[in-house]
Amino acid sequence: MCYDAKALLETQLKRAKKYNDAEWQKEIEEDLIPFEKYNLFHAAGFSHPQLLIYPDNQPFRPTPSTWGLLPHWVKDDKQRMDFWNRTLNARGETIFEKPAFRTAAKSSRCLIYMDGFYEHHHFKGKTYPFFIQRADKAPMIMAGLWSKWKNPANLEEWHTFAIVTTKGNSLMEEIHNNPKLAEPRMPLILPEAIADQWLQPIENELDKQVIQDLILPLPANELVAHTVRKLRGKEATGNLPKASEKYDYFELVNKDQTLF
Repeated sequence: MCYDAKALLETQLKRAKKYNDAEWQKEIEEDLIPFEKYNLFHAAGFSHPQLLIYPDNQPFRPTPSTWGLLPHWVKDDKQRMDFWNRTLNARGETIFEKPAFRTAAKSSRCLIYMDGFYEHHHFKGKTYPFFIQRADKAPMIMAGLWSKWKNPANLEEWHTFAIVTTKGNSLMEEIHNNPKLAEPRMPLILPEAIADQWLQPIENELDKQVIQDLILPLPANELVAHTVRKLRGKEATGNLPKASEKYDYFELVNKDQTLF
């Protein structure tokens, strides 16, 4: 799964800066003032932070969006709160079937640029957080779904998103070993060369199949991982630069596994 991530502002703006001229880049940055809040060294999904996404209806301009997809049919704040934590991630294999995601899967897909994500490893009854990033340190381009929701109480409009997940690769099989889960999962990370395919419109079954064929784990050799300080509880690092810094745990360093 992906409930914790690192997404610095510079990384989130990579796509905008690549495809827009300097004048438009300046306009984008002015629109985002105060944009310091988008420097997320550790963004916890369950706190529903805002990130910058690139939706298919304006694929080169970042759109502030709240993590946790709210379909248009959510009727009120109570249902939003009951529902929200279950839509941080969207299981890629079923996005065209699940009521919460199928409309967005057909017509509202997006890309999210992140530095990496965090996942917890279970060992002898305790959990240990890992930070996972690309081996080449390039931004992770994650596949997502987005939706607009209007709060009927005050007519406030929310732009929301979910991160699409897929089966975990061999690295994630070692890290993401939660005994309560049927299998390890990971975000759907798209190679830059084909990332734009995720944003293409679906007009027929062949187009739909192109999207489904993208839902594959990134090869393990394209990722690296290391343990970090606690992300939750009294010892949590918080949204600080050291959140993703390497931090060794004696019990894992001495564990008889090559990963650690």
